[in-house]
Amino acid sequence: MAGIVSALVVAYVLKYFRRDRTDHPLMMELPSYRIPNARDVAIGLWERARIFLSRVGKVILTLTVVLWFLATFPSPPDGATAPAIDYSFAGMIGRALEHVFAPIGFNWQICIALVPGLAAREVAVGALATVYALSGSEDAMASQLVPMIAAQWSLATALSLLAWYVFAPQCISTMAVIRRETGSWKVMAASTAYLAGLGYLAAFATYHITLMLS
Repeated sequence: MAGIVSALVVAYVLKYFRRDRTDHPLMMELPSYRIPNARDVAIGLWERARIFLSRVGKVILTLTVVLWFLATFPSPPDGATAPAIDYSFAGMIGRALEHVFAPIGFNWQICIALVPGLAAREVAVGALATVYALSGSEDAMASQLVPMIAAQWSLATALSLLAWYVFAPQCISTMAVIRRETGSWKVMAASTAYLAGLGYLAAFATYHITLMLS
């Protein structure tokens, strides 16, 4: 609901910044409704999947490899006791980002999880489990993670993280689709920057308002 409302607000604001102030009525020609043919549906699905993989898959694959490299290298030193991700480039980036995200209540564990979380939002949960040195199946890690973060995170931090993920850039596949549809790296970068900024402001307001009320 927050995402839908914010999208309407942002669209209303951006309307006043566009150069072309003329009306652009939305006109759609609806096709005749018929019982779908299984062969036509299969061909359509195959064509759309092929187009997606050929146009967007290259970008997703490249960014995924980069994220994997950041989360894997360098290897932990001999005698290391912390999770391997702590010693990786992703861990270094996460600890550096802690200074940027401290005003919105994010600790270094959350900052590290944000890096592999770029691949997909749900990956952030697994990344948190890795940072907290949890192991097992996905359900087992989630059950162990819940009481752990409940004990270590404040309510303000939890709500701030939720607000961040309402507005922040979705994932690399979303950014790749923006690049494909617009044909512009500049538009993709601008979309990513404004969503990240909007997410930061929302998380900042949520964090400090919660602190004031608690």
